[in-house]
Amino acid sequence: MTLTTTPQTSASAHDQSGASVIAATVVVGTGALSFADVIAVARHNARVSLDPTSLQQVAATRTIIDALAADTEPHYGISTGFGALATTFITSDRRAQLQASLVRSHAAGSGPEVEREVVRALMLLRLSTLMTGRTGVRPATAETYAAVLNAQITPVVHEYGSLGCSGDLAPLAHCALVVMGEGQARDASGALLGGGDALATAGIRPVVLAEKEGLALINGTDGMLGMLVLALDDLARLLVTADIAAAMSVEALLGTDAVFAADLQQLRPQLGQTDSAANLRRLLQGSPLVASHAGPEDPSVQDAYSLRCAPQVHGAARDTATHAALVAGRELDSAIDNPVVTVDGRVLSNGNFHGAPLGYVLDFLAIAAADVASMSERRTDRHLDGSRSKGLPRFLAHEVGVDSGLMIAQYTAAGIVSELKRLAVPASVDSIPSSAMQEDHVSMGWHAARKLRRSLDGLGRVLAIEIMTAARSLDLRAPLEPGAATGAVRDLVRTVAAGPGHDRFLSPEIEGVVALVASGAVRAAAECEAPELV
Repeated sequence: MTLTTTPQTSASAHDQSGASVIAATVVVGTGALSFADVIAVARHNARVSLDPTSLQQVAATRTIIDALAADTEPHYGISTGFGALATTFITSDRRAQLQASLVRSHAAGSGPEVEREVVRALMLLRLSTLMTGRTGVRPATAETYAAVLNAQITPVVHEYGSLGCSGDLAPLAHCALVVMGEGQARDASGALLGGGDALATAGIRPVVLAEKEGLALINGTDGMLGMLVLALDDLARLLVTADIAAAMSVEALLGTDAVFAADLQQLRPQLGQTDSAANLRRLLQGSPLVASHAGPEDPSVQDAYSLRCAPQVHGAARDTATHAALVAGRELDSAIDNPVVTVDGRVLSNGNFHGAPLGYVLDFLAIAAADVASMSERRTDRHLDGSRSKGLPRFLAHEVGVDSGLMIAQYTAAGIVSELKRLAVPASVDSIPSSAMQEDHVSMGWHAARKLRRSLDGLGRVLAIEIMTAARSLDLRAPLEPGAATGAVRDLVRTVAAGPGHDRFLSPEIEGVVALVASGAVRAAAECEAPELV
């Protein structure tokens, strides 16, 4: 699956074999980060370097804030309170306390810790906005954020606290609190430390916030955006894996590949559908199993929708991801803060922190994930039903009646799909007023992102169960052999899950295949025989 974006920088290159290479350093400046930049820092611990020219712009913008701070007239976020307290003037001797109090009071999260990669992504994205020169922070503050990322210090951020407006306030406040030398964090080894101890161990001096900086550190959509970019990275793997699973099922269930022909697909030129069908053709090319029943002697009139319509459903999910990537790319090119320092030096309040654009596509992706998983589970069930599997033993059991085979593996997939349908209910249509009705409409984009992460985990598990099931069906079709690509995946599955035989403890085998899906090993195995899957 290919997501089209127009990043100004890139953290990935390709070696001579064409394999993706993760950059060791990501340069952060006034330009937009790329998807690859975010993935490199969040998932692969790439270091962060600040562009010197951009730092000069940050310093120049700071002079505007310093001038307004000296003004006797109140300026929001600089010499006033916040939110519903925006009309309250704060004298200069209390403003450091004002900024620190803002961060401390907003670091009010609760619940389980958010994943390390999410925290690293949101910190990088906040740093990216700081480096645009539109927020008014001092260069030293941006440099401290980079230092925290490079030391692999991960502030403790909690599951609950963000309403997605004004951005991800609580999650970002927990990060800012650690930059101040307070709160809690985990070091590179995962040990839990006080924020001050974590900074001291790494030789990083805590930041004493100046005017405007507290707001600049917490007013952003960075949590939502970070999780969206991570989700799109996952989907680029999972939607190709869905095509691989479908190809294995078409083959093992004696389905036809004729419906995936290019001329048929061109009659409905949906881009994602075209790509998915092309993958299926590549994966099934030269399959002895498909050839064994091709031609007029094939008694099947039409395959079931879960086989025949796989490109249509998988393709729709691809198109949804492409739209989400377009939104994410625009957000990566944004400077989200309130107030913001404009290019011509004005300091203006705005509503750009509202998470609706991200919330909508995060919810849309959860719908797509649920539907792709639902189709996969239907294919899994077809393998196990003796009346629909075209000669396979019921439940793929070794000794029907004595053994249950993969009966309950399908139950597991069905339970996950049911959960994914609940997670597909959108969060972004909800809103609950806050801040004394000043923030009377919120996006719930953070919640949309959190449930999408759970949805994608479930999708990977459902696909893994289909792949494990199809691999057993392929074995049971012997002496007929699968195609090269599907056969390679079947052989990979055999490294963690044994072939047909009497009943055994299934859970470890399911988890083994789940790990192969999550690591990208399933896709890699197929691509060794069917290159250029998209």
